Amino acid sequence: MSDIIYTKVDEAPELASASFLPIIKKFAAAAGVSVGTKDISLAGRILAAFPDHLKPEQRQSDDLAELGKLVKQAEANVIKLPNISASVPQLVAAITELQSQGFALPDYPEAPATDAEKAVRATYDTLKGSAVNPVLREGNSDRRAAKAVKSFAQKNPHRMGEWTADSKTKVSSMSGGDFFSNEVSATLASETGAKIVLETAAGETVLKDGLSYPAGTVVDATYMSAAALESFLNAQIEETKADGTLFSLHMKATMMKVSDPIIFGHAVKAFLAPVFEKHGAAMKELGVNPNSGLGDLLARVKDNADIMGDIDACMAARPPMYMVDSDKGITNLHVSSDVIIDASMPALIRAGGKGWGPDGKEQDSNCVIPDNSYAPVYDETINFFKENGKLNPATAGTVQNIGLMAQKAEEYGSHPTTFELPEAGTVKMILDDGTVLHSHKVEAGDIWRSASARKAPIEDWVNLAIDRQKAEGCRAIFWLDADRAHDAELIAYVKPILEAKGVADKFEIMAPREATRASLETITKGENTIAITGNVLRDYLTDLFPILELATSAKMLSIVKLMQGGGLFETGAGGSAPKHVQQLAEESHLRWDSLGEFCALGESLKFLADSKGNEKARVLGEAVDAATQGILDNDRSPSRKVGEPDNRDSHYWFARYWAEALAAQGDDAELAAHFAPVAKALAEGEAAIVAELAAAQGAAADLGGYYHTDAAKTAAVMRPSATLNSIIG
Repeated sequence: MSDIIYTKVDEAPELASASFLPIIKKFAAAAGVSVGTKDISLAGRILAAFPDHLKPEQRQSDDLAELGKLVKQAEANVIKLPNISASVPQLVAAITELQSQGFALPDYPEAPATDAEKAVRATYDTLKGSAVNPVLREGNSDRRAAKAVKSFAQKNPHRMGEWTADSKTKVSSMSGGDFFSNEVSATLASETGAKIVLETAAGETVLKDGLSYPAGTVVDATYMSAAALESFLNAQIEETKADGTLFSLHMKATMMKVSDPIIFGHAVKAFLAPVFEKHGAAMKELGVNPNSGLGDLLARVKDNADIMGDIDACMAARPPMYMVDSDKGITNLHVSSDVIIDASMPALIRAGGKGWGPDGKEQDSNCVIPDNSYAPVYDETINFFKENGKLNPATAGTVQNIGLMAQKAEEYGSHPTTFELPEAGTVKMILDDGTVLHSHKVEAGDIWRSASARKAPIEDWVNLAIDRQKAEGCRAIFWLDADRAHDAELIAYVKPILEAKGVADKFEIMAPREATRASLETITKGENTIAITGNVLRDYLTDLFPILELATSAKMLSIVKLMQGGGLFETGAGGSAPKHVQQLAEESHLRWDSLGEFCALGESLKFLADSKGNEKARVLGEAVDAATQGILDNDRSPSRKVGEPDNRDSHYWFARYWAEALAAQGDDAELAAHFAPVAKALAEGEAAIVAELAAAQGAAADLGGYYHTDAAKTAAVMRPSATLNSIIG
């Protein structure tokens, strides 16, 4: 096993790797550090899942499974880049592309009928949504802005949209019948197995068997009423129209890959209710599934003039919709993975509550977030800025995050125990001894789910928070609602640990709404705070606050302290940026910022020094910090516009600053001597390298694929400087 594993992923970060990884390997080799790769991309995972359909030379190892074993070992040192959490349309598109490249993969069965089709569908479904993170995150999360990044953001504040007290932008959530209001929770006294059943008048159906929980596990169950959801959506459509704002639905259909696409489908059906009422049967025959989004629906009915006419009439009568791309007519409801709440809501808030409408203009928006569990965070943020005006990045403090996520904690681990119920009855979770732990009466179409959090990760999370608060010495808040069933069980863990460690006076416990306001008040004063949260809020807050503070969440220092002693170093929370890929394909300009990769690399090298005693790795890691500072101080980050420096330019400058820092340091004379000529060559080659990189921009770029690019073509696009390549190798 290599000293450091660098993950092969998707879209923009993977394209950037084609340029950056050769630099990493070149520099690391000088310190005796080996850097290997493991493929966790969507295409790679698809190929690994169907070896029997492929030629021997096409088969691919299951790298995700191998990494899943590695992260449970003390020697793990993994740099994990953002990967696609696939929606069904993305999964189907990736399969189609691979088939076109000669891989004899089976089609994705949308309505499996035979046992063989059901088996294929079951295999593909394991690849949907957040299939990677629950496997790799065998530790809790420590996310914060690196000091150099925060300092740069304060010295060079980004533009913020203006907030006014009369803004019509608001958050709308269900007042009942949702996951929040129906939640029950219990902490198990002893280890046990369990099953989930649906009891109806006709008998009992086992929804899930073979569940196993260790002692101390917090086990939740809840459901969303389909009838309550439908009523809520209908009301919001009418309310949005009356307010004269944009209708915008904000979901997490990637991570919540079972429940949220269903909720998304309800919204599509509600928005086009008259069309479904009139043409439901015909649309079903055409294969329409509202869960797949408006884009798929339109593609299937485009040749039916009657349906298309009624869709146009319905859309004209509805409120205008928040747009993903107004120029291309791509709406909020086109694809469930296009509008992801943790990115879409912070962007809207940063813009002063404005979203893009169908006319290409910014407008106030009704932000529809059906479940009320975490919506208060965004609601309170909007209320705060209406009252106080926009945040000033030049003076704002920072919100760090300690997140409970190890061992598939909380909602993000609920996929195997989430069900859309086929008929009315009672869902029960029954323990091995016959005890009914949880029970809900449900109706057909309701969405029931169970989630859990284990004792060891919870205790590790609290202890990690204690360590961070001691290191930072700032305000620290557990974002837990004593009136919510799950949070009450966590509080029962948190308080005794804090008291036993003698630090209870260093921490506060607040419900998310109150914690949001307290945190905003704190950073507005220029002070810092630590948000100690569950898994979903970890995800949401490490986009919300960085986007407000830094303009992006991709520049976060993201460390997962693996529970068995290893390290997982994530490269920020910025997603995989499909729009960046589109721009590269059209005009050979990649605006992806690799600052997250720089930060993760430095931490990984220093962790290697600590864990394996390689002091040369420490020197390399400290020089990475100097290079990162050089990128920021000299404004070498990528520009958004073609013809200006892009991601490839930033990698040249990073390599140069890194080499110069290594040549100048006095801790390791051998490394200094090794890198002095490298630094000299990079400096002397500046004019040629910059010119060669600039010459590569402007024309369309051929990558040989989107989900499964051609390695040689991608290298030609991402490494166009012969001068730089001759130095790096």
